[in-house]
Amino acid sequence: MHYSLNFAIAQAALLSLASSALINGQARFANDVLAAGPQTLTSPIALAENTGSVQRSLETSGRTNAQPFPTGPIPSITSTIAPKKTSPIVLVAQATSSTTLSDIFANPVGTGAPALDTGSRPDHPAPRKGISEQSTPKSTNKFYANLFLGNQTNSVWTQPYSLQWSQGGGNAKSWGMGVSHIEADQRVFGPNATVDPVEYFVNPIGIQSIVFSAAELGPGMTLTTDSLTAFSVNANLIPQDASSAAVTLPLVQGMGFVTAIYREVTPFIDSSIFFRTITPLTSPKEGVTKYKILLDDGNTWLLYATARNGSGLALTAVSNTRLQAAGPFEGTVQIAKNPGDVVSQEQSYDNAAGAYPTSASLSATVDGGSGSYTLSWTKEGNGSPLMMFALPHHVQSMDPTSNKGKTTIQLQTTVKGLATGVIGDSWTLLELDLPTSIGFAPWNATSRSTQAITAAAQQAINAAGTSELSQDMDTQSNLNSMYYSGKALSKFATAIYAVHDLAGNTGLALAGLDKLKMAFERFSSNTQQFPLVHESAWGGVVSTASYTTGDSGVDFGNTYYNDHHFHWSYFIHAAAIIGYLDPSWVPAHKDWVNTLVRDAANPSPADPYFPVFRSFDWYHGHSWAKGLFDSGDGKDQESTSEDALFSYAMKMWGRTTGDTAMEARGDLMLAVQRRAFQNYFLMEADNVNQPANFIGNKVTGILFDNKCDHVTYFGAKPEFIQGIHMIPINPSSGYTRNQNFINEEWAAYFDRGRVDQAEGGWRGILYSDLALIDPKAAYDWFSGPNFDPQYLDDGATLTWYLALSAGLGGAA
Repeated sequence: MHYSLNFAIAQAALLSLASSALINGQARFANDVLAAGPQTLTSPIALAENTGSVQRSLETSGRTNAQPFPTGPIPSITSTIAPKKTSPIVLVAQATSSTTLSDIFANPVGTGAPALDTGSRPDHPAPRKGISEQSTPKSTNKFYANLFLGNQTNSVWTQPYSLQWSQGGGNAKSWGMGVSHIEADQRVFGPNATVDPVEYFVNPIGIQSIVFSAAELGPGMTLTTDSLTAFSVNANLIPQDASSAAVTLPLVQGMGFVTAIYREVTPFIDSSIFFRTITPLTSPKEGVTKYKILLDDGNTWLLYATARNGSGLALTAVSNTRLQAAGPFEGTVQIAKNPGDVVSQEQSYDNAAGAYPTSASLSATVDGGSGSYTLSWTKEGNGSPLMMFALPHHVQSMDPTSNKGKTTIQLQTTVKGLATGVIGDSWTLLELDLPTSIGFAPWNATSRSTQAITAAAQQAINAAGTSELSQDMDTQSNLNSMYYSGKALSKFATAIYAVHDLAGNTGLALAGLDKLKMAFERFSSNTQQFPLVHESAWGGVVSTASYTTGDSGVDFGNTYYNDHHFHWSYFIHAAAIIGYLDPSWVPAHKDWVNTLVRDAANPSPADPYFPVFRSFDWYHGHSWAKGLFDSGDGKDQESTSEDALFSYAMKMWGRTTGDTAMEARGDLMLAVQRRAFQNYFLMEADNVNQPANFIGNKVTGILFDNKCDHVTYFGAKPEFIQGIHMIPINPSSGYTRNQNFINEEWAAYFDRGRVDQAEGGWRGILYSDLALIDPKAAYDWFSGPNFDPQYLDDGATLTWYLALSAGLGGAA
């Protein structure tokens, strides 16, 4: 890089001016830096590339191209099931929860050892690079995982900012922690940016707008992490041969400032975008030094420094890429972007400067059909109120008190619209329409109940049930995949429920139930092809498949914590139905099923075996499916419907077992998911959070931290991409997938006969989705004389599809 002579002359003059105003280059008080005045820098003669890079191709690490259900033929029936002789059933409507609970996260599901006969093992194939030992289990699917995976160079997204360890790269050649914020006009669309809708949009990475570094950092340094929680982590920059961190960054989702804690080291504030002007400003409060920084891309950033001893922090430009302190500094340096350099926004930042969050806690209250949850942040610093960024679904649901803290500051997020700055140490968010009336039966979103099943429909359900419950449940569920096996158990459970409660055929249902319980026993006794094991290295229950095969991607990456909420949801759902139909079954199996719940959705830090909410992200409002695989675009999720299935299954298991807090958590999670899905994943024509030239896709496809790609890991057919957000259609589907969205999606892809171009089980999936808006058309198709079983995927039954569409009014 070459600099002009004018820059060298200007730099020398600034250094001289700064020195005359300070004592030995140090500021005794915050306002002492004002004497140095603005420092204006000349741009380099030749600008290096500073627009970042994008990953256009789909990342597939830890992913398989297998479809989300087995595609082999179902074995032929060898004998017809014989109904059991029982007394006639008395049909009773499912109870509706009306419980009032003051804190549904207060108590753990359990604290005992996981109910597995394999015990626990201390090792896991994914190394825990740079993680300091902690007494609690380590989160695996959270926003910060790239800090300890792979070579530790991929970004992490706190929203609206992202951070990346520079490792000597970029124009600044810095070794610190880079901070980036991407505007909407920096997005890259493709593969053909001129079509509407585009297939994907992605945000550039590697743009080091501001870098927190220090003179002591350089080659041989290390990056470590500690205090891994559901909402936060500490990132530590440790010089070579040092025993403690020079700089620590407490990273918390939604943090309003990026904060670096300096420990008696000499701060470097670097930029690969180049500094244009650095202006010291009047201290906004006692002990806080303030600078305004204008970068060469025209963006304004604010910097606040708070010394532990109350002194100021004098920064001098030593190049276009570096601001340097004169000596060691003990305290915090905070930065925030001020879009448009708006004075009122700057005042909001001033009010919050000096305080920063270090972690968060979650509490919730449920009162019948209404719920509220509160995010409360632990903070440090000078006692000022926190500035935190709220995503659109937060802003929609804030209670009046939290809403008063909203500022005019809005920053673009990568894939979730505009984030709004909110002043306050906690937010309370309201969900006033909990799905408490949803049970095992088909649920009509308009009437919020189940239609009466006609005699003709009951006949059809019984006929299909007789055939499907005669299948070999044991063989169909005895697979080398927990995901596929769980699907088989769940589909038979749903068929048995339909025959029992909706068609009133107790004898047939209980005969099927006996077979299902035998098939389930293989898993509750942990004798499946790849048994589960608890591992204490991270803290969780995983398939032993990768331990045995050495393949990290086997069973969709289950051993590496991919997709646990997807996989476990099917087992939990099947167990909920078994226990509902036979309460005597529950005591012997409750601990095993609860082990799966604890692994994916442990609500309390009091559980010593599992992290808090491994999968579900209470900041984002949905789960993340990617586990221990580093990724250039961060965490991702491909299926909103299976995300919701876990919440629904957990809710119903809680209802079956009488765990009212678990049921309430499931209800609240479904409500939050519905809001998040409608804002970010399931895009109606009036969606304002995703790019206008992308919402025509109707679903995001795979949503990453940094990218939306309208595709799947197993193919790009429309029925794949849209359908992965449908399966499996269940009673909660009409709640999370609103009718207007479904109508728009069908108009875009499947109406006017286009649905019949879908092959295999995908056609049945599409028609089951149609039942949510046109149950008669769906019922007529499923009950038609020419219906072909090839249109049922291996995780579905005709019995349920008939019951679903009839229960929604299709057979009236």
